[in-house]
Amino acid sequence: MHSPMNEPPVDAGLLSPVRAGAPVEHLVDDVAWLQAMLDAEVALVRAQSRLGTVPVAAAEAIARVAQASHFDVRELALSARSTANPIVGLVAALTAAVTQVDSDAAEYVHRGSTSQDIFDTAAMMVSKRALAVIREDLSRVGAGLAALAERHADTTMAGRTLAAQAVPTTFGLKAAGWRELVVSAEARIGHVFAHGLPVSLGGSAGTLGGYLEFARSGGPDRAKLDVASYVEQLTRLFAEECGLTCAPLPWHALRAPMADLAAALAFTTGALGKLAVDVLTLSRTEVAEAREPSAVGRGGSSAMPHKRNPVLSTMIRSASLQVPALATVLNQSLLSEDERSAGVWQSEWQVLRECLRLAGGAAHTAVELAHGLQPDPDRMRQNLELTNGQIVSERLAAALAPRLGKAAARKVMSEASAATAASGRPLAAVLGDDRLVTEALTAQELADLCAPEQYVGAASALVAAVLTPAGKD
Repeated sequence: MHSPMNEPPVDAGLLSPVRAGAPVEHLVDDVAWLQAMLDAEVALVRAQSRLGTVPVAAAEAIARVAQASHFDVRELALSARSTANPIVGLVAALTAAVTQVDSDAAEYVHRGSTSQDIFDTAAMMVSKRALAVIREDLSRVGAGLAALAERHADTTMAGRTLAAQAVPTTFGLKAAGWRELVVSAEARIGHVFAHGLPVSLGGSAGTLGGYLEFARSGGPDRAKLDVASYVEQLTRLFAEECGLTCAPLPWHALRAPMADLAAALAFTTGALGKLAVDVLTLSRTEVAEAREPSAVGRGGSSAMPHKRNPVLSTMIRSASLQVPALATVLNQSLLSEDERSAGVWQSEWQVLRECLRLAGGAAHTAVELAHGLQPDPDRMRQNLELTNGQIVSERLAAALAPRLGKAAARKVMSEASAATAASGRPLAAVLGDDRLVTEALTAQELADLCAPEQYVGAASALVAAVLTPAGKD
């Protein structure tokens, strides 16, 4: 009798819609990881051949065989239960496959290496491929938000603090703030992409002993091997072959690269999450100051035909809540014991993949949100009037203080605001009945001071400052 338990498990993104269908998925799936491990093996043997310690023909024979399609991912996964990592089984399978095409080349597979060197290098290669896509999407998100900020630099809306209307601001300034976080996230990702993804080359316990011993085994001349020079050259050539950087020391138990990745990915989803939570608030029925871009079938409810849920923001927010928690696991890998850890290293793998998937899915989703977000200036204006003018009470208190004294001005405004709240009359009308106010301000001055669009401070200048490229006026 057929049982689903006999089938390999499937992770198609059913429980993670934010990354389902995003480009990052295929860059970090099991086949991608397997290919990266094989790529690391090929890069290592090619680096060794460039130094003359492995025949070039052997390196090329290994490279021809090292294709993920030649191997059974599920079989390798099951074999990893016997060794606690997938490299041991992969090396055996790769060696057997190379033997079939070139028996002499087989002895050079994984020569002098260790599982963690190959896996960690593969992890950095997978991460680099994923970060390239995330970085590109963040750039596109930033461009969309910049356009919103420029277009709405002077679109007045209510600024809110502690969930209540505070003073007027502009939608452009809000969009510029979103963009600033995204630009910062892109810079962090860019820094890790360029400087923080090193090859792993340490051998069994971080001394590179195996690599050196095999390098010396080529003949009498190898006895005079310059250790420092060989290590530097092997690491550099390995990094060149992988498209990665070099670390100052082997990092089997010095997990700074993982911690740096974790920090950049957590910040990225947090930056995108700020955009998401603001859009969720602005799209509330009672607020209705912005709407997500529409698409056929998007946002529907299984029970309520009238609903159009803000699904893009919902998915982005889900990622922004998960990645920082997952990143904690990667950060804790700094507490690796001895020269190689038991369990700490293994705990990173799935977590790193999930962080990359979620951050990549969030960034990809945010592109559509940033370019399609639809602000509603009319609704913003309506909401500015909800407090009957109290939203500019701060400005009026500041304007009256030089004329009445600070304490008296605050007393007048507190009483007028209370009267407005109780009666529903406009604040300007209440103040127009106050003799102290009418003696201090003309009717036109009072009207101007009560106009929300005239009390947005430096909003336009702030927007212009962050959108103007450095060095341009």
